[in-house]
Amino acid sequence: AGFFSPPRSTAESLTSTLQAMTDAIVHRGPDDGGHWVDPECGIALGHRRLSILDLSPLGHQPMTSADGRYIMVFNGEVYNFQDLRAELGTLGHSWKGHSDTEVMLAAMVQWGIDVATTRFNGMFAFAVWDKQERALHLGRDRLGEKPLYYGWVGDSFVFCSELKSLRAFPGFERNVDRASLTQLLRFNYVPDPHCIFQGLHKLPPGGLISLQQPTDRPEPRLYWALRDVIQRGMAKPFVGTEAEATDRLEELLTQSVKQRMIADVPLGAFLSGGIDSSLIVALMQSQSTRPVRTFTIGFHEKDHNEAHFAKEVARHLKTDHTELYVTGQDALDVIPSLPDLYDEPFGDYSQIPTYLVCKMAREHVTVALSGDAGDELFGGYERYFVGRSLWSKFAWMPGPLRQALAASMTMLPAGFWNGLGVAARPILPERFRQIPFGDKLHKLAEVVGAPGMETLYLNLMSHWKSPADIVIQGD
Repeated sequence: AGFFSPPRSTAESLTSTLQAMTDAIVHRGPDDGGHWVDPECGIALGHRRLSILDLSPLGHQPMTSADGRYIMVFNGEVYNFQDLRAELGTLGHSWKGHSDTEVMLAAMVQWGIDVATTRFNGMFAFAVWDKQERALHLGRDRLGEKPLYYGWVGDSFVFCSELKSLRAFPGFERNVDRASLTQLLRFNYVPDPHCIFQGLHKLPPGGLISLQQPTDRPEPRLYWALRDVIQRGMAKPFVGTEAEATDRLEELLTQSVKQRMIADVPLGAFLSGGIDSSLIVALMQSQSTRPVRTFTIGFHEKDHNEAHFAKEVARHLKTDHTELYVTGQDALDVIPSLPDLYDEPFGDYSQIPTYLVCKMAREHVTVALSGDAGDELFGGYERYFVGRSLWSKFAWMPGPLRQALAASMTMLPAGFWNGLGVAARPILPERFRQIPFGDKLHKLAEVVGAPGMETLYLNLMSHWKSPADIVIQGD
């Protein structure tokens, strides 16, 4: 957390505000805390540390580069820091400790902030003050794994890993941004670069932003973009056999997991029994000399319980497995804490079991890997391929005919068809019993009636089709 203000405050005043901001996120970093301020420039950088690499004071932040030019606070991990450390060592850099923070700063000294950031493989959000240029730089990892909020409060530029920090900043008002609220209703979350509060933004994944005056209003710039990667892949596709592609994927996943297992603290994994988490744990166990600590949450309701699958996988892989069965009351007890647990509202019930499994795992380990984002990376969701497949079947039809067909499919509300599906469960095959038929039919109508692929995909992603209709000033 930190801020950049006109130089009108004393060091004591800057530190007092910064202390309050970092105290609000002590749960993110219970092991250590630090502050650095420069009243002449109006800059303040604060940090709370969860020690994972280099548990000694040599990993303390804010950290200064060896040449004294850069001051940095950093949240996350750079997984390829050992490779970068070796390369930088051949270029004459020496080391005090063995943290990835020190390596990042050396890389910035060697290559500059923009180029150095392209060399980082990891999950990170950082703020760097360049004493030579008197400029503040913020950066975020390629996929936005680590949050980074920024914005302006009066004539001050503020930034933080959690919005809780800003409650302690003088003059900050928690006014809901209406446009972001419409995004929430449409997508069930607030997408980048929007923020639920007025005047604030999320730095886009793969983004950098720089300013030399607190009142500057620069646009973020991208050092990495997914679209560019896709285009390069399409221009130069993999030409090997399916077996060779499988082997190459295994090599990449194995290396990725290996890098994420580097830690000076206890390490474990969340295991649901599904393909994604099971694969991660299998690769972890293949590279570990001792049983991997695995954790899962179970439910007494049979339709929602997957703990028995996780238990079978754990037995097969010979992990040190811990499971916790929770009740409906356990879940209800979490709900009042959700606004404190999550900075922004989002409509995913998994946030409750995620908190419960994290709470359980924290009693045994400090770091846990998971299989999250497997569906996003490997196209596991139906909408990725069903939409295009269905569109190809209806695109030949004239627009008015498609729209008439779509209207006929939605003459009866989705709830009617869902109710029929529930009533028919006893005679349906088991794999069809949980399908909301009405919702699926209405989704199909959106495919049929869409004017093009972009609108089609937006419809498939939208939970509320016209949120601006119910949010006052939500356009």
